[in-house]
Parts: sequence; C-alpha cells; structure tokens
Amino acid sequence: MKKHALLIDYKYCTGCHSCEVACRQEKGIESQDEWGIKLAEFGPERLGGEWYWNYVPVPSTLCDLCASRLEEGLKPACAHHCLAKCMEAVPLEDVPARMAELGDGVTCFVP
Repeated sequence: MKKHALLIDYKYCTGCHSCEVACRQEKGIESQDEWGIKLAEFGPERLGGEWYWNYVPVPSTLCDLCASRLEEGLKPACAHHCLAKCMEAVPLEDVPARMAELGDGVTCFVP
C-alpha cells in the first residue's frame, strides 16, 4: 500500500471538533486523556483592529491515518467527517504538488 500524508488546510477549519469525535469512534478511544487528533484553539485575539480566532487540528502519535480505511479506498475518519472539508489524505509522492495548489495555511502530517 502507498504511504499517505494528511494535509490540513487550517485556514478553513471552523472548530467544530467533528474530526476528534470521528477519530475517537473509529479507533475506540475511550480515555479522556488520549486523542488521535486534537483541535488546538488560538484566540480570540485582536490584531490590527480585527478579532481572530484560529483552529488547528493536530494529529497525535495514535494517528495511523486510518490505515485500514485507506486500504479499503476510504478516507480517514477525520477527513470523511470534516464539515469544512479542510483535511485530505494524499499519497506521499503527491504532497508537494498538492500543497502548492492549496497555497498558504496548509500543514502536513505523516504518521
């Protein structure tokens, strides 16, 4: 199977936490102290007269990018349930081109 990376275009994340919930259900994570992906929240803060509140989904070491789902041709649970559609699993060799297409604000996670 090809190795994949998770691209997160955080400028579109709305902070809904659906990635966290989907991951917990998919992986059966019951402990409140463990996360497969955790939403980091920054703000609110006032910059240049505007109020900002940013959200950044951060995968943890428990994340294997839902390898079993990828093998079946499905998206990882977090990307499948992301309401903003700001996450996608991309084959590793396609990462540079896809990041260039998406522009600024994209992070890459390789489990």
